[in-house]
Amino acid sequence: METEIKQLVAENWEIFLNDLAKVIRIPSVQGVPEEDCPFGGEPKAAVLKALDIAKSYGFETKLVNDAIGYAQFGESRADQKYFGIIGHLDVVPANEPSWDSPPFDLSQRDGVLYARGILDNKGPIMSCLFGLKLIKDLGIQPKIPIRVLFGSNEETGSQDIPLYLEKEVPPMFGFTPDCKYPVVYGERGIVNLAIKTSIVDKALDRLGDFQGQMSRSVVPSELSVTFDGQQITALGKSSPSNAPEMGINSITKLARELRDILPSGELQTYFSWLDDYLSDEHYGEKLGIGYSDAASGKLILTPVLIKKTDQHEVCLELAIRYPISVTEDRIIAKIKENLPQNAQVSVTRSLKGTNFPKDNAYVTLLSVIYGKVTGLDATPVTTTGATYARYMPNTVAFGPSFPGQKGIAHKENEYFIEDDLKTNLIIYALAIYELCLSDSYQP
Repeated sequence: METEIKQLVAENWEIFLNDLAKVIRIPSVQGVPEEDCPFGGEPKAAVLKALDIAKSYGFETKLVNDAIGYAQFGESRADQKYFGIIGHLDVVPANEPSWDSPPFDLSQRDGVLYARGILDNKGPIMSCLFGLKLIKDLGIQPKIPIRVLFGSNEETGSQDIPLYLEKEVPPMFGFTPDCKYPVVYGERGIVNLAIKTSIVDKALDRLGDFQGQMSRSVVPSELSVTFDGQQITALGKSSPSNAPEMGINSITKLARELRDILPSGELQTYFSWLDDYLSDEHYGEKLGIGYSDAASGKLILTPVLIKKTDQHEVCLELAIRYPISVTEDRIIAKIKENLPQNAQVSVTRSLKGTNFPKDNAYVTLLSVIYGKVTGLDATPVTTTGATYARYMPNTVAFGPSFPGQKGIAHKENEYFIEDDLKTNLIIYALAIYELCLSDSYQP
């Protein structure tokens, strides 16, 4: 079957790219909620476009609670069992001037595909839909229905999953093509902490508001502030917040510059603390949280937001991804021992880790397919990322990035090597083929 699928992928590649471009073209960044559009009009428009394409392939489609759409292959069962493949069509903002080509046009240059969402996650989930089409075109019928689900809110909270589960049961087993290979059986815990530090001397009144694009998912690349009317700017380098070592953090860079120009006092002491404890400290050692374990590696620490408050405070938010053997309470207790003076810490986001049975029969099935196609080590792994697998029961992450590929998503000129996307399509089509042959769930 692998040879047949490879041939079909080669023969139909341009058709796939043409359909993918239709979904890429929609700038599906979360917008203002509207009637029947809980996450804004563009994410829903992308879902509807994917469903239109799925209908053209001959699949049954459904939009659930205006949040998630799905294409189904196979007759629904009385017991409601199905396999699920879930990805998302919402994307992070593009910051268009920084791109070498229009971010919402699918561009090809020297064997590389460029577009916002080409990797995260329009390219992978549309390749799953196309893989489903190829299996259908071969005349194969699934014993248990298979659904490809298109989400619309993964980037900003995965609030679409509860809306789906209000109306539908979860899959008996599923995967999300929104992480890395091999099969990801465990996702680290994530906690975001707000450290609010009171500054009671007059220096804070002389400091302006922090200006720059900051979000929980990205290492901030540019930040500026004024002091006594003089502007201080720090230029860094963007990277995903779960790969801070690949970027240059403008928050800590700005803190280093401010500590050198501010007069002695509480504010200067605060930025000195920030520089000392957080500059290039990606693994939390100086805060006493340099934890690690064999299954999931080192804790990862990233400053992601900084602002002044109306209560004469500086608020700094840290994004922390911690090993599956460590607890959130243990991390917070240790950080409290190393805070600056007049500081308090609170939790702004908390996602417990996941630990799916890595000897599960379907994890083994996916692992075997991946190893066979690539020739690479197929031992299941853990991740620092957060995927739909945290929210959708019975789900693991599977692809699309190969070992060594890191820090591509959420940046300008987001890309996917064309041959790698083809390999993904082959892997997913083979996985769908094997799921079609399955008629039972083996935990």
